Amino acid sequence: MTTRTEARRREAEQTTTIITQSAKTQHGSERSPGVLIALDIDGTITASGSLDVPSETAAAVAVVRAAGHHVVLASGRSLAGIMPVARALDLRTGWVIASNGAVIARLEPGQSGYDFDAGTDVQTLDARLVITAALNGRLPGLQIAVEEIGVGYYVDAVFPTGLLPGEQTVLPVHELQALASPRIVLRAPGVHTLINPLRAVGLTATPADVDWLDVTAGGLSKATALEAVRRRLRVEPANTVAVGDSVNDIEALTWAARGVAMGDAPEHVRAAADEVTGRLHEHGVVGVLRSIRVAR
Repeated sequence: MTTRTEARRREAEQTTTIITQSAKTQHGSERSPGVLIALDIDGTITASGSLDVPSETAAAVAVVRAAGHHVVLASGRSLAGIMPVARALDLRTGWVIASNGAVIARLEPGQSGYDFDAGTDVQTLDARLVITAALNGRLPGLQIAVEEIGVGYYVDAVFPTGLLPGEQTVLPVHELQALASPRIVLRAPGVHTLINPLRAVGLTATPADVDWLDVTAGGLSKATALEAVRRRLRVEPANTVAVGDSVNDIEALTWAARGVAMGDAPEHVRAAADEVTGRLHEHGVVGVLRSIRVAR
């Protein structure tokens, strides 16, 4: 018996072109004829932490948007880190997903370039729960950053330049514990030993580097936020594409009808995808974008 995953892989081998589906559901409600294209940033569009978007990628994004498709940036970055990339891609309208799915923002003209409903688009977590679990780990050199949406971070000690976008405001730990935030960063050698304790208290702990953990509320991922955006855009589930390269992209790659891993991605990330494209320096994401047809 052919499994759904096997069928999807065979289809991906036969063609790398997305052909859009019917614009109506069985109930007759209008559906968008376009494809929702979810793009990771670090390691997919840019080098990690970079704001430099290759001209080839910007041009390919412009073409698919002109063809009627929806490009959604989906990143572990905060909004402060996403917005410069959105502007470089000339994304002035549409949606972005920040903080590994904890924040959904609507792009629009204006000073900030975005808006969101704090009641429905932001999923916060209890900083006290996170920080208590982290301190119990007794890791030497532990640093804590509590995200402030669109501004920067409240930190217990200043992080090295380039690691956190936006402003850094130093606060004592007891004040950090009183904050509500969509994401908390924990940084220290051996910080991955905190993954199980954090998950045991119902939190989502995602490794972003050997000394870095992103912590969000339980049950969140890029995929949960992408599904919310898909429903708002009224895109058919079959018309979804996701491209990424890291652990925090796995849920998105399996959520999408066509999940594409970058050639640089670790083996377990590539195994979760339906296909693998070129590496970052080969502009692998451009090939994926060029394979998507005009919406109809």
